[in-house]
Amino acid sequence: MMSINKGKEIAEGSSGPAAVAVGAVVGGVGGGDQRNPPPLSRYESQKRRDWNTFGQYLRNQRPPVALSQCNANHVLEFLRYLDQFGKTKVHLQGCVFFGQPEPPGPCTCPLRQAWGSLDALIGRLRAAYEENGGLPETNPFASGAIRIYLREVRDSQAKARGIPYKKKKKKRNPLKANEVSSTSFSIQQP
Repeated sequence: MMSINKGKEIAEGSSGPAAVAVGAVVGGVGGGDQRNPPPLSRYESQKRRDWNTFGQYLRNQRPPVALSQCNANHVLEFLRYLDQFGKTKVHLQGCVFFGQPEPPGPCTCPLRQAWGSLDALIGRLRAAYEENGGLPETNPFASGAIRIYLREVRDSQAKARGIPYKKKKKKRNPLKANEVSSTSFSIQQP
């Protein structure tokens, strides 16, 4: 029983005594205080939570799905499952507010996950899959079917709001001539 809890604490990012003891052993010999690893960034914490959530979703399937058997269809089902927890109103084709950026009143259209949230989620899960030993060529989060689904969600949400999606242009920060010369290196011949 104790070893199960120890593994659970580590998986959940606990800093309890079991996690500290294991962290010291895993850290091995080296400089610095191995008992207090630096806190995870917001991105890393979210990526860990998302990965654990997806793993739990697979375990809750009937029959449970092993991560090694996971494919793009499981990911698509997961994304559709998440819609029930969405907070973005997506007007349906027959709604009187369809295509209006700021509807004047309430309607019965469903709440969905916002496209940007799903896109970011897939990015984190794609990275987590490979960090947890998955091969890039078998990454179900990198599937073409996932990209097509996300594009369809983006386009349908943009139409429902009446605001066409426009890709943001990256801001360029050109280097000034004096900055380029001071930062470039040249190889001098003897």
